[in-house]
Order: sequence, then C-alpha cells, then structure tokens
Amino acid sequence: MRRDDATERQVQAARPDGSTWLSANAGSGKTRVLTDRVARLLLSGVEPQHILCLTYTKAAASEMQNRLFKRLGGWAMRPDDALRDALRELGIDGPIQTDALRQARTLFARAIETPGGLKIQTIHSFCASLLRRFPLEARVTPQFTEMDDHSARQLRAEILQRLAEGKDASVVEDMATIYSGSDFDDLTRVLTAQRDAFQDDVTRDLVLDWFDLAPGYDAKALRAAVFTGDEPEILRQLVPAMLAGGSNDCKQAARLALLTGQDLSELPELENIFLYGGSAKKPFGAKIEAFPSKDCRKTIPDILDALNAWMTRVEQAREARLALAAAEKTLVLHRFARVFLPAYERQKTLRGWLDFDDLIVKARDLLTDPAVAAWVLYRLDGGIDHILVDEAQDTSPVQWQVIERLAQEFTSGAGARADVPRTIFVVGDKKQSIYSFQGADPREFDRMQAEFAKRLVSTNRPLSAMELEYSFRSADAVLRLVDQTFTGRDSAGFASSMHRAFKNAMPGRVDLWPAIEKPAAPEKIAWHDPVDRRSESDHMVLLADRIASEIRRMVDQRVMIPVEIENTGTYRMRPVREGDVLILVQRRSSLFREVIRACKDKGLEVAGADRLKVGAELAVRDLAALLSFLATPEDDLSLAVALKSPLFGWSEQQLFTLAQGRKGYLWEALRNRADTHPDTLTILNDLRDQTDFLRPYELIERILTRHDGRRRILGRLGQEAEDGIDAFLAQALAYERGNIPSLTGFLTWMETDELEIKRQMDAAGNRIRVMTVHGAKGLEAPIVILPDAGRRDNSIRDMMLVHEGRALWKTAGDDAPATVGAALQAQLEAQEAERDRLLYVAMTRAEKWLIVAAAGDLGKDGSSWFHRVEAAMRASGGVDHGFDFGQGVRLESGDWNLPETETDSAEIKPAQVLEGLFSRPAPEVKALPETLSPSDLGGAKALPGEAGMSEEAAKLRGSQIHLLLEILPSVDPSDWALRSNGILSGGDLAAEAADIPALLAEVTSVLSNPDLAFLFGKGTLAEIPVSATLPELGGQRVHGLIDRLIIQPDRILAVDFKTNGVVPDTPDTCPEGILRQMGAYAAALRLIYPDRQIDTAILWTRTARLMPLSNDLVMGALRRSSLP
Repeated sequence: MRRDDATERQVQAARPDGSTWLSANAGSGKTRVLTDRVARLLLSGVEPQHILCLTYTKAAASEMQNRLFKRLGGWAMRPDDALRDALRELGIDGPIQTDALRQARTLFARAIETPGGLKIQTIHSFCASLLRRFPLEARVTPQFTEMDDHSARQLRAEILQRLAEGKDASVVEDMATIYSGSDFDDLTRVLTAQRDAFQDDVTRDLVLDWFDLAPGYDAKALRAAVFTGDEPEILRQLVPAMLAGGSNDCKQAARLALLTGQDLSELPELENIFLYGGSAKKPFGAKIEAFPSKDCRKTIPDILDALNAWMTRVEQAREARLALAAAEKTLVLHRFARVFLPAYERQKTLRGWLDFDDLIVKARDLLTDPAVAAWVLYRLDGGIDHILVDEAQDTSPVQWQVIERLAQEFTSGAGARADVPRTIFVVGDKKQSIYSFQGADPREFDRMQAEFAKRLVSTNRPLSAMELEYSFRSADAVLRLVDQTFTGRDSAGFASSMHRAFKNAMPGRVDLWPAIEKPAAPEKIAWHDPVDRRSESDHMVLLADRIASEIRRMVDQRVMIPVEIENTGTYRMRPVREGDVLILVQRRSSLFREVIRACKDKGLEVAGADRLKVGAELAVRDLAALLSFLATPEDDLSLAVALKSPLFGWSEQQLFTLAQGRKGYLWEALRNRADTHPDTLTILNDLRDQTDFLRPYELIERILTRHDGRRRILGRLGQEAEDGIDAFLAQALAYERGNIPSLTGFLTWMETDELEIKRQMDAAGNRIRVMTVHGAKGLEAPIVILPDAGRRDNSIRDMMLVHEGRALWKTAGDDAPATVGAALQAQLEAQEAERDRLLYVAMTRAEKWLIVAAAGDLGKDGSSWFHRVEAAMRASGGVDHGFDFGQGVRLESGDWNLPETETDSAEIKPAQVLEGLFSRPAPEVKALPETLSPSDLGGAKALPGEAGMSEEAAKLRGSQIHLLLEILPSVDPSDWALRSNGILSGGDLAAEAADIPALLAEVTSVLSNPDLAFLFGKGTLAEIPVSATLPELGGQRVHGLIDRLIIQPDRILAVDFKTNGVVPDTPDTCPEGILRQMGAYAAALRLIYPDRQIDTAILWTRTARLMPLSNDLVMGALRRSSLP
C-alpha cells in the first residue's frame, strides 16, 4: 500500500515492536499516532491490561479513549475487504488472513471488558489508583479523598491560626516582619506547592554558604569589615570641608552630618553617598577620585587616603550586606516552613486528605522506598508491558521519576516477565511546553530521552528517536511565518524546528493589523461614571471594538475562507461563520473582558469566558441573594437583589414603589401588599417554610426546579449561565460532604470560596471562542486572532525563588545579592523562553487565517509579539496591505479566489421545532415482555446424591470458580496463587482464607490440562452476554451469559462451566435443567450465526473434563421447558 511521506512517518512511529521517542510539531497528528500504536499493540496480541497510556489532561484521555473505541467498534462491524483496508491504512503490511480479521473484530469487546478498564488516564489518576492499590506500603489511608482548592485554603488558614496562637507564634511573627503581602494564604500556597525545596533540615551556616558567606558570619563581622574606628574622625573633618564647598558638596555633607560612622544601620546611606549607582559604568563602585569634589579634596589631604580606604571597604562590604540580609530572610522562611509544612501534612493525614501534588509525590516515594519498592514493582511488573506518555514536554521532574521507576525493570531487560517484549513510547514537543507554573520543565524532555536511550541499549531494543514535521492543520503561509519567527530561538526549544504543510494546496493568510497607540493623556471621567469602566477612547476598548466590527463585517459581507472538499485535496470557498473564530489572549486582562463585551454588543454569537469564577457569576449571585434573604429575612438588600433578578423579574419601578416610604423591613412591606404581588409571595413563603428543613442543595434545587428558576435565569442570561448554576449546585454538595449542613454555614463557606470552573470550549458550536493561549492548547480554528501582542513586563511575582533545588527569599532590584540575582536572571530567562513557546502555541492554532493585533505599549526592544511577527512577515515576503482602519502587512499562500462551494457541508443546521411535543399526552407505556434466564427454564440442576453443602454455599462456590476461570488465564501461572488471594479477599465473592487453596486447585487442574488449553487461548471470549427471542419457547425472550465462546469461520462452540460435586458419566445422564440451559444458548446462537454450525459443551471443573452435547439432546430438552 502506497503512503505519502507524512502518513508513512506516522505509521513508522506507531510500530508496536520497539521503543520510540517522538518529537511532534503542532498539528502533526500525535493523538492519531498514540491511538494507532495502542490499536497495533492490541492487534499484536498484547492484553489491554498490560498497556498504560498516560496523558496530561482528563480531556486528552477521554479524547484518545473515544477515538480508540470508535476505531475498534468500527472494526467489529466492517466487512472483510473494508477491514483489510483499514488495517493496511494502520500499517499492517502483507497478506491479512481471516484469523487476523477475526482477532481485530474481537478487540473492541476485549478492550471494554478488561478488568479495571483500558488504562488511558492522567498521571494523577494513575498515581491515585496506585496509592489505593498499595495504601499500607504508601502509608496512606485506603479511603483517602482528594482535596479541592477550597478545602486546602481553609486548612492552610486554620493551621496558620494555630501556629500564631501557639508555641511557634514567634516564628509566625518573624515571617510577618519580612512578608509584605496582604494575604498570608499566597505565601502558604507557594510553600505547599514548593514543599520539595524545604525537605532538608536547613541550618544557618548552610544558608550562609548558599550566599557565599563564611560559617558564623553575622552583623558583627560585617561591622568589623566596614568600621575600623577612625570613621568618626574622618567625618569630623570631612563634613566642615564639604560645607565650605559647592552646592553638591553641601548636600552630601548634610547627609553625612546625620551619621556617626559607627552604626551598621548607616551602611545603606553610606553606600548611597560613597558609591556610584547601578546604571553607572562602574556599578556600585567606590567614588575614588570623584568624592568629594576636586576642590574639596585639596582641602583635606590628611584624611583623603583614609576616606578612600573607607569608601573601598563600603564597596567591598555591599555584597556581604545584601547577602547577609537575604540569608537572614531565607532562614526565616525555612524556619516558618519547618513548622508550617509538618503541621499541614499532619492535618491532611488525620483527615485522610491528599492534594494533587501528594498523589505524585507519594507515588514517587512509594516506588523509590527501598523497603517496599521491589515488592510494588514486582506486582506491577506482571501488569505493565507497554508505557505510552503523551504531552511529555509538560511532564514535571517528579512525574518523570514515577515513570522512570515504572519502566526501570523492563528498560534493564530484567523483571518478572523478562521474556515478554516491552516498550516505552513518548511523544511531546518542547516548543509547546507552557506549563512551568505546574512544574513542567522542557529540559527534562531531553534529559529523559538520553536516560532511556542509555538504558535501552542493554536490552537489544534501542530507543528510536523520530520527528513529525508535517502539519495536518495549518496552511503554508502560517507555517512559513512560524519558522521565520522562531529562527535563532534555540534556548526556547526551537533548535531544529522546521514545519512542512501537508495541505500545501490549501490557501493560507496572515494579517498584521496596525497597532492602536495608547492615548497621550487619559480622558477625564465624570464623577458619576463607574470607576471600573474604561472610556470609549481607551486603546483596549478601541481594539476590542475593531475585532468585533471586523468579525461582524466578515459574517455580514460573506467573506470567504477555503474548505477542503471531502478529503480530496481540492479546495473551494465558503462564507465565514462566527464559530470559525478563535480569539486568544496571553492572560485574562481587561482586553479579554472588553472583547467579549464588544462581540455581544455587535450581536455576535460568543461562547463567553473560558473560565468562570463561580461566586462572580450573575446567576450565582442572584441565587445567593435569595438564599441570604431566606437565612435573614431582615436583609433588605438581598431581598431587593433577588426581586430584581430573573427569578422574580421585578422592574426598578416596582421595587421603588414597594421600598419608598416603608416603615419597616422590605419583607414586611411585601407581605402587606400580598394582593399586589401574589406570585412572588407564594414562592417566598414556600421557600421560607422549607428553609429549616431542607439542606442547601435541596433548597437551591427547589428554587431552580419547582419554582422554575433555571428556566427564568437561562431565559434572561443565556445558556452560558448554566455552567455557573451547575457549579453552584456542585459546591452545595461539596459543602454538605464536609460540614453539618446549614444555610448560614453554606453562605459563609461560599463567601471564602474563589472557585473557578473551566468550560469546555471545544464544543462551543457556532460561537466565537475567547480564551487564553494556555486554555487553547489542543484546539484549532480556521481563523485565529491574537489581539494581545503588545509589550509584556517580564517580572517575577512570587515572594520566593527556587534555584538549584534551594528555596530563597526574593530580593528585588538593586538590593539582590549575587546568589539571588543569578536565581532571578535564570527564572527571567526561563519565563522569556516560555513566552516564546506561548507565542508558538498561539500561532499554530490557526488553520487558514491568522490575525495579529496590538494596542498600547509595544516596547522599543523588538521583543513584543507584534514586533517579532512583523519582522518575520517582512522576512517571509509579507507585503503592505491597506485595511479599512489603516496600513498593515499581509502574507498569503495559495489561491484565495477559488469558486464558492455549492453546498456547505459543515453548515450549522437550524434547530428543529417539534410542534406540540409537550402539549400532546404521552402514549401509553406498554410493558415489555419478561426476559428469562436460560437457567430458569425448569428441570434439575444436579444429580441425586449431591449433599453436604447448602444451595447458597454451592452457588457462591460456583461463582468463585467462575471468577477465577475468567481472570487467571491472562495471568502468569507463577502468580496464580497470589492473584487468587487478591481476587477472593474482598467483595461479594470473598472466600474464607482456608477455602482458597481448594478453589485454586480445582481451577489449576482445568487451566493446566493441555486438552482444555484451546478454551482459554487467544481469540476466545469470556462471559459473553447473549439475548434472543426463541421460537422454540413461543416467542419468549431469554438473556444469559456464556462462560466461554469460541468463534471459528464455520463453527461456534459455547461452553458452560459447571462445579457440581457429582459429575454425570454421559451426556444423556446430564441434569435436565442444564440441558435446557444449553439448548437455549444453542437456539440463541443459531439466530445470531445462521450460517455456522452451533455446538455446545459442558466443562465439569471437578474432574477437568469437557463433555460435548449433541444438538438433538439439548434442543429436545429446550422444547420440554416449563415457563414460569
């Protein structure tokens, strides 16, 4: 089968027989490669439970699983020729025999029936399952719960309060003296996020060493280095001499006159006088021969050498002073962390809580603990043969340690299953590493590649490094601009970045709009205007209006964009729709909000913000106001807000009429006018009657459902309000799980909550999407607008730095010692490199048309996105272009004058109106015919003489053996005993420890019998449900589970396991009830497979004997069935 170069690279990358490290450009189809590789692993005979695929987000895991199941499900239904084509497209070369087709059709059932499910999950989800599997070894409670942000914030505040009131109050006070933030939660949040930097017991001398200071160095040593004793005399002679000099000498003399020349606290002022500034040619150097003035120096020859020596000592001591101050603050930080973090961990343990970082850290600790790691890895060694890692560039160092330990056994060629081919597959793109705030470090991508390559050399299965250069998403113009923009940005991960457009015939366009300058003077705002509203002439407002106006024009004037015709490589043009547009910003600033507002003002369909603060949503605020009134009827403001909300729909005039001139509370005034507002009073009275009896969730649900609140809110605020309502309900449930439910308690709990919810923007329909670049990772759109391309300050906001694994207190500006300065510079360079990668992600979301715009300060160093894109467009052949609003630049590829499509295959269909759907009475529900089990058709199930065990005990024993026969065939025989103990140790089918050896012995006799091996080989199916309407039973429907089904080209064999104590000698002497059951299976299978021979057999586990049953025997028994 001939494949193009791009597809062939994907096929080679998905080969299941070796380990691969794949660097994939944006839009190169890495999700397809991952899915293809899993499918090919399954085709090669790998059991689903032996595959572990780790993704970065739940959405990515869900997307990959959906794609895989869709493919496997499609295979199950395809005819032979179509299935062969699908397998060849996947990369299966050579003749494809019937057996391979049969196996491919069974993969869907095998995947969905795998115990525990096919393991496609996030690293956090995997670590959580690992901890739940080994809770004792991991030292966690088996019933641990994962903390949410609200619980974590409350716990941090609680611990801080306890520390401040306890024996460690002085530590908190010391921390408060150096921390200038308004909220201590910011500090404690950073501490818990960077807990690994505080693991060691840090001493004062160790911190001094970090800052290149000698052990024991303190203020006394610093003072001795600056003040030698003659400084007061120098000042006594210097000050008068300078006062007699020029104006500058006089100013400096006045400052010196306030000093004693003996106090260490005077050192910063001496530095200001004696040393040059930070921007001088000699930054912070002593003013030798320059202080005081030349004329003044002539008058003090006796002290000039001593003065110069003093200034030199001040210069030399400056770094030591800054280092000592930073070291003291760093030591305070570590002392605070030493009491706060253990208390935080202790309280989490007592409550059975783990946060997201705990899941990774504790899994890492579990896998590296020498006391238990070997045992855990041994247990896992039998379960994981193939590891696939998605979005590897965003994997943090701690997460890599987990993956590294999981792969350690089979990357060394050892382990419990050394004879089984085992692989690792890693796919990522350093250029898209934009989550450093979550611990991602793109340098780890290269380090781990080198580490795995070194390890796999010894296994004779070396690591194959591959790249995917082709983009299946973006047009050539966009990709050429991307390559040009990042030329020379090697430090950010663009060393060998080149992109090739797979759809090279698709027309592409990039526009650079003229920037909007910031007004020279801000417009005066009237005193009565809202202070948080920008003026109409504000540059951000103007840019937002320009964007909305242009989209409006595109839609109204039917501006055309290219669309491919049925994957033929042929393109036609179709009109722009709102859903084609994706607007990306760097952060949710005022521009973000202004763009959404402007789009709504222009009547455009916009999906709203990609993240919502639940407490700030109008729908939530309206509901909260009503709840506040119900909790406190005297709360006039809350009642007024509720009445004005969509829940009641009062007008300003109605509220004014009620409130003006009232004598008491607003609620009393409303009750006194019951005849004027009967509907409102009916609702409020009902809710007040229920307030003391319903939990918060139930009360909210009553408002939304019984009193039509949800419909009213959505009717006023739009469908997007539903996300906030659902989040509010979820918060009510979360509150009730951890607290004694009360309405007042819930309202107080919500006041301290800053929950944000992420809306799924990939399903926004035909609506404009406005979101951050971070949120758009993995998305794409025909038209992408980047309006936030202006200058961004590269600053560090956190109060502490982590450099080379050390937590340092941040000292900004000229007060930073060399150690802190190096850490600051390293972090600033990392941030700048990540900002490059953020621009790359933003640009590569565009399929056909990329628009770049900016407003305000663009900077003068050319580092803004706007200037970089402009320079790259000029270098790529971009030309000046006149837009309606000014002169810009345009870069194009392909023919934008193609004919319009006759029909728009992607056009949004209007919603169908179902006339009278809810006005007609529903048809009468007819009862479905009762479904019987094949084992309920009457007749004896055992031969005479079976005794010694109750019926319930016999059924339980049979179910236990059935369960072992279902699971153990896929387990290595050396692990059967261990797995049996685990399988039967809990749940409804738990067995007594003393009974398990006998159960296992019976199962082992079956599984070890070579004559029965064909029943448990590859391609056989276990526990297969079957349903059918049987003519032999007068049209009665039956449903049952066949223990083992063997499907062959011309024959179907159904086998049922029986655990009877007394085994018949011949089929004729089988119990009648068993024969009737097998007859039902045979009749059902004959309806499903009419062209194949249907055979049945009983496997008697007590004697490990397979007894074939003739068709006449079982069908005769079926016809004798007695229906209930």
